[in-house]
Amino acid sequence: MSAGATPTRWRSVLPHLGYQLPPDRSPVRPDGTQVTVNLPMELVRQSIRQREHWPIPDEVLDAYRRFRPTPLWRATGFERAVGARVPIYLKYEGGNISGSHKLNTALAQAYYYRQAGVEELVTGTGAGQWGTALAAACAWFGLRCTVFMVGSSLERKPYRGVLMRMLGAELHASPSGLTEVARAADGSTGNSLSLAIGEAVEYAAGRDGAAFCIGSGETYSILHQSVIGLEALDQLAALGVEADTVVGAVGAGSNFGGVALPFFADAAARGVPAPRLVAAESAATPKLTRGVYAYDRTDETGTGPLEAMYTIGSDYRIPDSHSAGLRFHGAAKLVSAMRHAGQVEAVAVGQVAALDAGRHLTRSEMVLPAPESGHALAVAAQLAGGDTERGAWGPILVCVSGSGYLDLAAYQQLLAGELTDEEPAAAVLRAAQAGLEPVPAAPILAQVRR
Repeated sequence: MSAGATPTRWRSVLPHLGYQLPPDRSPVRPDGTQVTVNLPMELVRQSIRQREHWPIPDEVLDAYRRFRPTPLWRATGFERAVGARVPIYLKYEGGNISGSHKLNTALAQAYYYRQAGVEELVTGTGAGQWGTALAAACAWFGLRCTVFMVGSSLERKPYRGVLMRMLGAELHASPSGLTEVARAADGSTGNSLSLAIGEAVEYAAGRDGAAFCIGSGETYSILHQSVIGLEALDQLAALGVEADTVVGAVGAGSNFGGVALPFFADAAARGVPAPRLVAAESAATPKLTRGVYAYDRTDETGTGPLEAMYTIGSDYRIPDSHSAGLRFHGAAKLVSAMRHAGQVEAVAVGQVAALDAGRHLTRSEMVLPAPESGHALAVAAQLAGGDTERGAWGPILVCVSGSGYLDLAAYQQLLAGELTDEEPAAAVLRAAQAGLEPVPAAPILAQVRR
């Protein structure tokens, strides 16, 4: 693939991990039967097979070529603004209709669900980037789309809702009055992506021809996002640059996995050490830095499979913040396993520091990043300036996962000095994590860490 080309294959990291991901555990219904997951078989295969390269279907590739490859450049202005001692390169994913990297997997999933005979996709979304991406993908492939969006985010970002409706989606603020899981909520879960996802799961289950569709935490969605890192590898190579550190923001993990894991796979295939892979998360939902590695549910219904993840506890009531799409209680099972194996690192960032990093990027590079991306930029600035325990020794690649034009209310609060940070107290986290079953120790993980 040339530096100016769109990848024609996704690349999986699974063959290079050195261990198997812990299996999901299916909860049991009150009638004693197990819950089953309704996924197109190709997505199932992409999640479990030890296959490195997966061809991108022609129809998906045709859509990709309308906005890919995405730009990569050295951010010299940002380097000066933050006092960087090493080069910082940006990979920008905000130039498509959804304004984020989410469209990469939305198009792929809509294609596979349509091939499986599904007529409507239903989802939950936090800041609205995933909901917008899925609405666009459904419009492209002729599917109906229903979105449950975290209510506080929709209130702050009403134009994200307008865009989804422009694309033909039916939109509901969560908690809504449409589902039992919302009616059973005690009113404190209004800022929860878990609740929005739970509503989508329940709603889809009750409609003929509909299927629930998720955008971030699943292994197949991380595979689809590998186009980001694959392009970045070739773009950096064309510049004669090797990244010392790769940074991406983590809600559940698709953005970070998309930019970082192709570097891991490439290094493993060549038999050389991988760059340092650093996940930037919200200090309001610090699953990778303060969570436990345990089996937890992925949504408020508790009917989906229990997954092995780093989690702050699905019962934890997440405070409102502009971390938006990062406001999820757990990390993807793939990212979590790699964190447990010592193959990736994590740093938590408050919303004030994240938005301040976004302000620096706006003024120095003429790019307005989404608040989620600001977390990655803040970590990159820390590493580049040597302000952490171990700063970067060479070039840093950071993924700017989305545009911030529909997040200007957050920046308005930053400029007015109205933002504060709220981090969970240790006792609250312990209570939310109580009763979770730890992931059994796997000897291979200890071997990888050594």
